[in-house]
Amino acid sequence: MQTVKHFFKTHPHAWWGAFLPVYLAIFFTIEHFITANYWPTQTAIDNYIPFCEYFALFYVTWSPILAALGIYLIIKDGEGFRRYMWTIMFTFTVSTLICALIPNGQDLRPAVMERDNIFTWMVQYTYSIDTNTNVFPSVHVVGVMAAVFAVFHTPGMKTWAWRAGAVIWGLLVTASTLLIKQHAFIDILASFVVSALAYVLVYVIIGRRRDRKLAAAENTAPENTAPENTASENTAS
Repeated sequence: MQTVKHFFKTHPHAWWGAFLPVYLAIFFTIEHFITANYWPTQTAIDNYIPFCEYFALFYVTWSPILAALGIYLIIKDGEGFRRYMWTIMFTFTVSTLICALIPNGQDLRPAVMERDNIFTWMVQYTYSIDTNTNVFPSVHVVGVMAAVFAVFHTPGMKTWAWRAGAVIWGLLVTASTLLIKQHAFIDILASFVVSALAYVLVYVIIGRRRDRKLAAAENTAPENTAPENTASENTAS
C-alpha cells in the first residue's frame, strides 16, 4: 500500500487515468439500454467494403497498445500523459453523448461466417462482447487518434520510426473496424472530426498555454544545477 501511495505522490498525473473506469461504466450502461430502434449508419459505400476476418488481429491490439502507451507516459512524460488523457476524455465523452442523444447502430455484420479459423473466432468473440450499437463516432478510431497525437508530441518518441509505426498501426486498426464490420464508413468520418476538434482544444489551445506556463516556471526556478552545467560544458569544450 505504501508503494502505491508513493507512486501516486510522485506521479500525481496518473490520477487522470481514473476517467477510464467511469467511462466504461457509462458506456456499458448505454450499451444495455440501446439495443433497438436506432439510426442505422451504413450507407451505399459500405457495400463496397469487403469482410476480412484477418484484420481482427489488428483490431484486438487497440486496448493493449493504448494501455502500454499510457503506462509509458505516466512514467516518462507526465505532461504528455495529461494531454493524452484529456484527448481521450474529450473524444470518448463526446462520442458517448452523441450515442446517448442519437441512438445509432449498424447492420453490417455477416449472419454466418464463410470460413472457420482463429480469426473468425476472434471476430465472433468481439461481436459477443460488443454490440452493433453506439458506433457513431467510433471510439476505436478516436482512441487510435489520441495515441498517434501523443506519440507525435512525446519527446522520447519523436523519431521517424515511432511516428511511422504509430501511423501505420493507426491505419491498420482503423481499416480493421471497417473490414470486420464493426463500423460503417461514416462512423470513421465522424471520428476524424471529433479527433480534430480534440487536437485543436488539447494540443493547440490548452497545450500552447501550458507550454508557455511551463517554460516560464522553468525560467524562474532556482538554478541549483548551474555550476554543474558550466563544469560539464567546460569539460566538453
